[in-house]
Amino acid sequence: MIEHVVLYRFKPEAEQSQITDMMNGLNSLISVKEVAYLSAGPLLRIQSSSLTFTHMLHCRFHSEDDLKAYTVHPSHVSLVNRTVIIDEIMAVDWIMEDASAPAPGSVSKVVFLKMRNGLAQKNYVLEVIRETCSKFSSIRQFTLGENFSPKRAKGFSIAILMLFDGVEVLDSNAEIMNLLDEKLKELVEDDLVLDFTTVTPDSGSNST
Repeated sequence: MIEHVVLYRFKPEAEQSQITDMMNGLNSLISVKEVAYLSAGPLLRIQSSSLTFTHMLHCRFHSEDDLKAYTVHPSHVSLVNRTVIIDEIMAVDWIMEDASAPAPGSVSKVVFLKMRNGLAQKNYVLEVIRETCSKFSSIRQFTLGENFSPKRAKGFSIAILMLFDGVEVLDSNAEIMNLLDEKLKELVEDDLVLDFTTVTPDSGSNST
């Protein structure tokens, strides 16, 4: 399956009603048949030295072909054309193995890494992340991989998504990030860390 994460920052003059309308529109895209899972809404937290995104879209697709079909779907295109209120956007895509959908109310910690030496040590980095995350039973699900859509990723090449049962569980597991920072600090040039609470679109999910 494919993980697809898009981050948004809106222009200062954008009205809250416009932002809400766009988020509602994004959540309505769950009705697109190629979408296996979708959730869009405001970020709970962001940690970054320079980026100030405020909202996130998280989708899952059964294949790259499904992602491409979603991208050109008229409903999606009509939302993309609302760029008048968007100040900055970033998108990352990677391949995942676990097909189960996040439960309503769960919290995702999404981490994007920009490597000092490109992807020269990609396999080592992915193995360190996999080994570290697998030690924490409180992580209900984690996916990781190399971004395969570099155009809008701002140089971030490694992606991680960790799923927790709620904010309290997430906050009680700060050690995870400390361990990753300690093991990878010499290899990572920059990181972007996002916390996001799952929003359940009214029309349900197409996940199987």
